[in-house]
Amino acid sequence: MKKIESKEQLTELYKQNEPFFLMKNSTTCPISSEAFNEMESYADSNPAYPVYYLNVQELRDVSHEIAEDLNVKHESPQVLFINKEEVVWNASHWKVTKKNAEKATTQL
Repeated sequence: MKKIESKEQLTELYKQNEPFFLMKNSTTCPISSEAFNEMESYADSNPAYPVYYLNVQELRDVSHEIAEDLNVKHESPQVLFINKEEVVWNASHWKVTKKNAEKATTQL
């Protein structure tokens, strides 16, 4: 998994027009910790679609911009499967699992 540390990094991802997962992670939430582990497991076994994450506490403004730009209610933890700047699938809290991420990729 690769960490997003700026709005510019995210903009570059959008420009690539390649599908990817984006996880909004809280560094203080135990549910986020579980979700992070699930997505890390997904990333380790499924290299076809990269997984990026941002820590909400560090990039709160970017996290809220994502919600507005992609028209998806902000939650944390939350995973968005993005293709061509559109959300193909999203999940939050306990629904963020390796299995659900694998299912999401079949929607392309």
